[in-house]
Amino acid sequence: MQARSALFDLYGDHLRPRGGRAAVAALVRLLAPLGIAAPAVRTAISRMVRQGWLHPLRLPTGPGYGITPKAARRLDAAGARIYRTRKIDGGWDGHFDLIMLEPPQHRGARARLVANLGFLGYGSIDGSTWIAPRPGEGVDALLAEAGVRYDRFRAAHAGGTIGAVRLVERAWDLKAIAAAYDEFVERLTPLVTGIGPGATDEQAYAVRFALVHAWRAFLFRDPQLPPDLLPAGWAGTTAAAFFDRHAVRLRPAADRYVDHCLSS
Repeated sequence: MQARSALFDLYGDHLRPRGGRAAVAALVRLLAPLGIAAPAVRTAISRMVRQGWLHPLRLPTGPGYGITPKAARRLDAAGARIYRTRKIDGGWDGHFDLIMLEPPQHRGARARLVANLGFLGYGSIDGSTWIAPRPGEGVDALLAEAGVRYDRFRAAHAGGTIGAVRLVERAWDLKAIAAAYDEFVERLTPLVTGIGPGATDEQAYAVRFALVHAWRAFLFRDPQLPPDLLPAGWAGTTAAAFFDRHAVRLRPAADRYVDHCLSS
């Protein structure tokens, strides 16, 4: 687990509901159970400040960092998808949000754009054509910030649902995503079931953090397609139920540990 990624998880899952700020010493304490050393935490913080995700501030407990408005928007969007609070309607109106763009020439800028579009739920037909089953929140701002020329369309497939399903299979590797969901459940099961009544708050916190961190990876892979466009018996449904059950079960102990670290 990289320090920068862990900080995003920490701010999004624990600190955002507590005001989105924490002292540096508390951040170090909260990442220590994950095996992340203090120098790595401070380096990651500096990088996130340069990238506009965090800003320095002074807290009663010492120097600290809070999230920027840009980070708040990103974390709120991620949180809605991690906990599936944004309900996906059972029906689908048959239309895609289709974007045709001119990809950036620079490889790094192109990679960032691909990752950000994936995060917003878009899949690539080719390097210039992207689709999503619903308009992505903030996609216009994302493309404007990336400095790319683009056109957007509300498009329906002439082949109806059958044609739309085939298009989805071109834009996303659903078999690979389903296999990743199955692997997620298999890999995390012994970890989360090992936390019983005798576990400490710190142990529950560390395991729940690992659970959320692993689940967060699907934000960049799974666009949460409507049921009309998914195979029967979709593995993501089973995985989501597994995640929800254990994330809720471990939450009270994890919250106690976070509160302890913030008040120390």
